[in-house]
Amino acid sequence: MTTSTRGATKTPAVLVLEDGRIFRGRAYGAVGETFGEAVFSTGMTGYQETLTDPSYHRQVVVMTAPHVGNTGVNDEDPESKRIWVSGYVVRDPARVPSNWRSRRTLDEELAAQGVVGISGIDTRALTRHLRERGAMRVGIFSGDALQDDGALLARVQEAPQMKGADLSAEVATTEAYVVPALGEKKFTVAAVDLGIKGMTPHRMAERGIEVHVLPATATVEDVYAVNPDGVFFSNGPGDPATADHPVSVMRGVLERGTPLFGICFGNQILGRALGFGTYKLKYGHRGINQPVQDRTTGKVEVTAHNHGFAVDAPLDQVSETPFGRAEVSHVCLNDNVVEGLQLLDRPAFSVQYHPEAAAGPHDAAYLFDRFVSLMEGQRA
Repeated sequence: MTTSTRGATKTPAVLVLEDGRIFRGRAYGAVGETFGEAVFSTGMTGYQETLTDPSYHRQVVVMTAPHVGNTGVNDEDPESKRIWVSGYVVRDPARVPSNWRSRRTLDEELAAQGVVGISGIDTRALTRHLRERGAMRVGIFSGDALQDDGALLARVQEAPQMKGADLSAEVATTEAYVVPALGEKKFTVAAVDLGIKGMTPHRMAERGIEVHVLPATATVEDVYAVNPDGVFFSNGPGDPATADHPVSVMRGVLERGTPLFGICFGNQILGRALGFGTYKLKYGHRGINQPVQDRTTGKVEVTAHNHGFAVDAPLDQVSETPFGRAEVSHVCLNDNVVEGLQLLDRPAFSVQYHPEAAAGPHDAAYLFDRFVSLMEGQRA
């Protein structure tokens, strides 16, 4: 990625998809070029949390909501220390933000962090194209990066694909750190960081959990060095088919019977650890308005999603695995994609979506209480 930050709002920009579709608009954020996988997010709020979610590493996010940047950027809502998206696509960016917590405009923040974006294009048409053709490689070009369309298309087609990408170690912490419990400490959890969001350990800390966040390269020995009451595997970017090391660590946890909870990438890791396959979705689930049914209660939740891969597990039967019986606990009501797994003979479960959901909704926050219940049961 090459970037400049001057004159973005009036600079012509072009978005080029790998199948040759081209959209022309104006630069938004940094001026330059960037490449990634084009995906769309259906959330109408929470753009700051989306931008700073490490799971969006190497993805160019298209916002389906037409007006973006209305509340500016503050210093309280980021989910990590930086913006992770490779590029950003909006239709009508706010000219002047209006919010008492705003410290700067979204355009300024994108430019300061070198994130190349484009505005003024028909994001509805682009979203429909991605729904019909599937997520694909894309490039955004502005300023000195502009060339003839054929040359830009060739560069997009040379960019790496998301399938087969091993990315979690690129976004995870390199040093272990501790998030202390809020109030009385009740449990210790080892959290394997595959791209963890800041709100996740906070949700556990609210429940009296001291969270030891470990690098993606952590071994089973590293996990048990903190003497955990439970083990957590986080969300993260990339293709779960490449995540052999986290799968091996999770199998070690399952063998010991320690209460286990996984979110998003962690759900896919559990699926692989149990012997299920994973596959790439056509265009994925991204946004904060996805309906999911908890099959253990029959309740339907409105949930936050960010995943382009899914677990291939049978919906209508209990499966025998090396760690006992397993079943699909949650399912997406839009397309019947597996959204959760649970073991019936060991204290382990996972969900594909995001119950921490800093920008909301909070329908699924009970899953952290379910994790606490597993640890209470194990201690008893």
